[in-house]
Amino acid sequence: MNTPDAPAIARTPRTGTGRRAHRAWWVAAVALLVVVGGAVLTAAAGLLVEPLHTEYAWSRSSIALASSVNMVLYGLVAPFAAALMDRFGLHRIAVAALALVATGTLLTTVMSSPWQFTLYWGLLVGAGTGAVAMTFAAAVAQRWFVARRGLVLGTLTGASAFGQMAFLPAVAWTVDHQGWRPALVTLALTVFVLAALAALVLRDHPADVGLRPYGADPAGPVHRPEPAPGAARRTVAVLAGALRGRRFALLAGVFMVCGASTNGLMWTHFVPAAQDHGMAVTVAAALVSGVGVFSLLGTVVSGWLTDRVDPRWLLAGYFAGRALLLAVLPTLLGPHPGPGLMAFVVAFGLLDVATVPPVIMLCNRYFGDDGAIVFGWVNATHQLGAGAAAALGGTIRDTTGGYGPLWLFAALLCGLAVAMVHRLPAREDGQGPSSRAPQ
Repeated sequence: MNTPDAPAIARTPRTGTGRRAHRAWWVAAVALLVVVGGAVLTAAAGLLVEPLHTEYAWSRSSIALASSVNMVLYGLVAPFAAALMDRFGLHRIAVAALALVATGTLLTTVMSSPWQFTLYWGLLVGAGTGAVAMTFAAAVAQRWFVARRGLVLGTLTGASAFGQMAFLPAVAWTVDHQGWRPALVTLALTVFVLAALAALVLRDHPADVGLRPYGADPAGPVHRPEPAPGAARRTVAVLAGALRGRRFALLAGVFMVCGASTNGLMWTHFVPAAQDHGMAVTVAAALVSGVGVFSLLGTVVSGWLTDRVDPRWLLAGYFAGRALLLAVLPTLLGPHPGPGLMAFVVAFGLLDVATVPPVIMLCNRYFGDDGAIVFGWVNATHQLGAGAAAALGGTIRDTTGGYGPLWLFAALLCGLAVAMVHRLPAREDGQGPSSRAPQ
């Protein structure tokens, strides 16, 4: 709905032509930095396991609990963050979320017991990073771009996966040479700078600065949309409608396994598992970083394939490949990365985030206009799986003295995901669209 007294464009707006860059590209650039900043924090938990275990003598399961809570909230916050952006504006939510992340990170440096780690890192950092993840990227692309929207959304989504891994070597070097507290203080200060940058550059809508979205039709005025106070109600109603059919349950189950076999393992347990085999922490972090680099390529290729191949068969192939890779990983770990482990990094990276385009396509196919919200809820189950795997890995390490059973269990879960994919219908199966809340 447009309000008659909303600020309209009084001059001929820029729509992406001309020599001066449209404001949308500056917004997208800052949004990319925000997404990467939040992603780095989500990936840093694995670097804290051994330092906290050594300094405080906490069990690895209690340390992993904070990572588990972090990952679960990262997913659960996303659908509601989208609703809050519709109500209060994306730039206010982004600044508030970044301030929450920085505060939680700083408080972590002065903690003295495991419950504080769960509160500061699990609750505050988890909720903050979840608010500036995929739903934030989608909001920026939707509001500021008509032309190049897919490119912007793909870039911001890829930046999230890339940022989760690519900056780990630098953080790992700081942890290894300066200690984990200086590393977290540096990250917190960086996030505070990002919050200030977001406050200066981000705006809720192009109409706020007298512009149209990039590539929009130049005919007619543009008004700022009215805030949508019923968005949160609709978010819950869409979930209620989706739960009535088996399609959501199967997609949620598949994506839960996805989270368990990637985020829950690679972010939290690959580095300490490699250290158990005598590998230096900086080398292990560089390998995880390599996974992130190749995940960007894998996501782009997967998106291209999703337009040409049945997304169900793509998912089946991706999970079958993951099952094989995870099953052989225990035989590849050692003090130094050999050719086999390097091949694992490349192959696992290509499959890491490749599942996202097919799952989004299936959500849109099955749920129509509600597909984006349904994907938000499906993504929440992804993080539930990641959190469960993070907690389980710590327990397995404490009870067995190693991570070997964890990789094999994850391989079996990926085999189960292949079976669930085969039960997904080819098209809409007559169960009807999900419900919308009354407006």
